[in-house]
Amino acid sequence: MKISILSTGTRARRTPAVVALGAVLALTATACGDDGSGAGGGKGAEGSGTGKITFWDNNGGIRTAVWKEIIADFEKANPDIDVEYVGIAATEYQSKVDTAIQGGGLPDVGGVTASMLAGFSAQGALEPLDGRLTESSLNGKLNKDMVESVKAAGGDGTLYSVPSSANNGVLYYRTDLFEKAGLDEPTTWDAFYAAADKLTDKGKNAFGYTIRGGSGSIAQAFDAMYGQSGITSFWDAEKKTTVNDPKNVEALEKYAALYKKVTPAADVNNDFAKMTAQWDTGTIGMVNHNLGSYTDHVKALGTGKFRGIPQPVGPSGKRVQVSNPVDGLGLFKSSKNKEAAWKFIEFATSKEQNSRFNESAGQVPSNTEAADDAWIQKAEPTKLAAQALNDGSTTIVQLPYYLPDWNTLSKSESEPAFQKVLLGETSAKDFLDDLAEKLNAAQAEWTEQMG
Repeated sequence: MKISILSTGTRARRTPAVVALGAVLALTATACGDDGSGAGGGKGAEGSGTGKITFWDNNGGIRTAVWKEIIADFEKANPDIDVEYVGIAATEYQSKVDTAIQGGGLPDVGGVTASMLAGFSAQGALEPLDGRLTESSLNGKLNKDMVESVKAAGGDGTLYSVPSSANNGVLYYRTDLFEKAGLDEPTTWDAFYAAADKLTDKGKNAFGYTIRGGSGSIAQAFDAMYGQSGITSFWDAEKKTTVNDPKNVEALEKYAALYKKVTPAADVNNDFAKMTAQWDTGTIGMVNHNLGSYTDHVKALGTGKFRGIPQPVGPSGKRVQVSNPVDGLGLFKSSKNKEAAWKFIEFATSKEQNSRFNESAGQVPSNTEAADDAWIQKAEPTKLAAQALNDGSTTIVQLPYYLPDWNTLSKSESEPAFQKVLLGETSAKDFLDDLAEKLNAAQAEWTEQMG
């Protein structure tokens, strides 16, 4: 096994528009029988099922240690297969893959999150995996919502990535502050708002909630919108977005009104790092984030002063939340040894190895057989998140990761606009109407391109 980490500084990521522009040429090359020299990397071959394969880790450095363990076990179980590991920093991964699609040099297997799928699949770079999964020992053992999420993200309903984990949204709350105030657990949105109000005492620098107003704010705002409205689809029957449905507008108005009323004023600029660090100081009642910050909260507060629970349920008693980008493993179409590469994917997402990976990552395993493993029972937020995703109590609103303009619309354009909503400079309705207009145009363009 060869180990290398690529982290050579910031590489400019191609914009979604550039990826989309190259997609037509890529698809044309694929249709004409690309031999591996052009976009998409070629059709590859099944190979002998033995020999060498290359794996690119999309979170190199952070996940290197656990992948070394998984690869060592795989090579022990498959002594006739050698895995070359290449760890690539998360901030550089998509750019490196895009470059390799156009110029050659793709690996056999690589990490592929739901947010990357549209760009990679549109360029013809990924092998469809539906048939392989159907015939695999994994069939029926992967979380259905995660599978549906990656299928939807690819844009054409095809499985291009085998899900490995989900970093689910969590509502963290201070059990000591709730107990002192005589408050119920914030398992409903009504209880959440009541607690945010009661725990606020600005004179003592105490606040009920900290809201994310900086980078990454939109997904959490969407969680609050759809969680309260109970709307379960991002598109209606006419393929128009539901983001500006009157119920969502009302929900966002209520959520945004929390700013400065029960939150610190600094929240308007806070990304997740500043927001969670602020919560860890101990004077704020609640924060929405995900499983990734659990260990930081334990270090700051211990395990006796807080809990991390799934998002609140709405008036119907059902929990609705937006999809978090599911991580997974993709098989690149240009691989000359697809049989061996698929063996590696199967092994890495099997019960034991999937559990090992997610214990290290602190995320929800995709393999449902891993849901009862001992480490999950000890990490309560992960345990509760896994239950919520596996027991049918949660409906996931699939975000349109497949749209080439999605990242631009949901981040660089929407985040500053949402800040204006928090500051009272723009209404929630105007913000959502403007976003809906752009989303509908992007969806119409996508539908036209897909025929």
